[in-house]
Amino acid sequence: MITDISTLDLKKTYTYADYLKWQFKERVELIKGKIFKMSPAPGRLHQKTTVKLISRIDRFLEGKKCEVYSAPFDVRFPKENNDNKTYTVVQPDLCIICDQSKLDDKGCLGAPDMIIEILSPKTAKNDIKDKFQLYEENGVREYWIVSPENKMVDVFVLKEGQKYHLIGKFADDDKVKVNIFDGLEINLAEIFVDN
Repeated sequence: MITDISTLDLKKTYTYADYLKWQFKERVELIKGKIFKMSPAPGRLHQKTTVKLISRIDRFLEGKKCEVYSAPFDVRFPKENNDNKTYTVVQPDLCIICDQSKLDDKGCLGAPDMIIEILSPKTAKNDIKDKFQLYEENGVREYWIVSPENKMVDVFVLKEGQKYHLIGKFADDDKVKVNIFDGLEINLAEIFVDN
């Protein structure tokens, strides 16, 4: 087991098999074989937003085949079903998986149906740029970027040509429809209350 990230060459390309050998104090993700450090622990506002979103989504999914998970929860985007050939593993803030065959004891193997990333100052660029592109390339059907500080949500849906289209920018007390489900709408006034 490798316990100190400083012993690794951060310019090297790593696989999920390598990732499984690490026991760092820091949380990390692998994107296309490169190590990305995550925030040590999300702040209070981030945590509060996560809890409010997951509780509403979980209530809606009760009795349905889809399941919602929150970080830390590994989502692997494999080239093949082989840990030595999987170069990307991320820990989205929230993800919804409807295909039960993608779930295993390690997390999710393949694209979740929906991912929600909640912006933190240290990870915002990664969520807005790198993960946006990664989720688009791997077929995540719906991607939300949530900014608790600004009380805003950007909603993207994968359309023809496998490109994300901005469905809308929502703020304050808007009601935001989850596009991959009929009947799930998130009232932002309930999510961003007391922010």
